[in-house]
Amino acid sequence: MPSKKIILVTGASSGFGAMTVRGLADAGHVVYAGMRDITGRNTAAAGEAAEYGQAHGVDLRPIEMDVSSQESVDAAVAAVVTDHGRLDVVVHNAGHMVLGPLEAFTPEQLASVYDTNAVSTQRVNRAVLPHLRRQRDGLVVWVGSSSTRGGTPPYLGPYFAAKAAEDSLAVSYAAELARFGIDTVIIVPGSFTTGTHHFANAGHPADPEVAAAYEAVYGDLMGQVAGKLAELAPADADPAEVARSIVRVVGTEKGRRPFRVHIDPADDGAETVNRVGDLVRRDFYRRVELEDLLGPAQ
Repeated sequence: MPSKKIILVTGASSGFGAMTVRGLADAGHVVYAGMRDITGRNTAAAGEAAEYGQAHGVDLRPIEMDVSSQESVDAAVAAVVTDHGRLDVVVHNAGHMVLGPLEAFTPEQLASVYDTNAVSTQRVNRAVLPHLRRQRDGLVVWVGSSSTRGGTPPYLGPYFAAKAAEDSLAVSYAAELARFGIDTVIIVPGSFTTGTHHFANAGHPADPEVAAAYEAVYGDLMGQVAGKLAELAPADADPAEVARSIVRVVGTEKGRRPFRVHIDPADDGAETVNRVGDLVRRDFYRRVELEDLLGPAQ
C-alpha cells in the first residue's frame, strides 16, 4: 500500500468522523469526508471540511454519502475510484446514539438504530471490498464502542446492541478478508462526555407513555449515568485521541497493525474482556489450523 493513501471515512460531518478526516489529511493522505445531504443539513459541515483543506494545504474532500442508501454509497465509492484508480482505506465511523428505556422504542426505531450502526457497514463494504480484493491490499477500520464488552448502563440498549452487532461483523470480516491481503483494525472508544455531540444529538423513544412509566420508577437515570461517567473520566480525556489512533494505525505497516485499539478514559472494563475474547479467538483459529486468517496475507 502506498504511503499516501486514498481514504474514505463515513459519518464525517461531526464528532470522531470530523476529527479523523482532518487528522488523516494532516498526515498527508487524500481523504474523502463522507456525509449525507451536503447541500442541505450538512452544508456547513461540508464547507468547513473544504475550508480546512484549503487553509492547511491538505487534500480533504467532502463527498455526498448517505450510508442508509446503497445507491448513494455506490456513487460515492465509484467517484473516489474514478478519481484515483484505487481506494486504500475505509473507515466505518457512521453511527447514531439513542437514549431511553428499551421498551419505549418501537421495533421500527430499533431496526433504524441497527441500520445506521451495523447494516450500513454492509452497504459500504459491498461497494468498497471488490476494489480492495482486486488490489489484494487495503485496510478496513471499524469505529466500535467499549459498550459492546464493558460496563453497560441502562437506557442505551438499542445503541449497545447495534454496536455489538457491528463488532461481530468486524471480527468475521477480519478473517474472511485476510487471504485477500486486506487488514482490519477495530477502534474501541469509551464514553466521552465532552468534545463530541453523541449525547446532545441522541434520539429518544417514540412511546412516551411507556417512557413515562419507567421515569416514574427510575427518575433521572440518564442524568445520573451521564454524571457518573463524567466523574470517572480524567480531566484531560480528549476525544481527539480517537482520531489520532486512527491516523496511527493507517500509517502502520500492514501486518503490524493491532487488531484492536482501546481509547477508554473511564476504563469501563471493555479492554479486559476483549483481551480474553480475542485470545480465545486466536487460540481457536490455531486449533482448527486457520492461523493464517489472524492477519492479512502479505
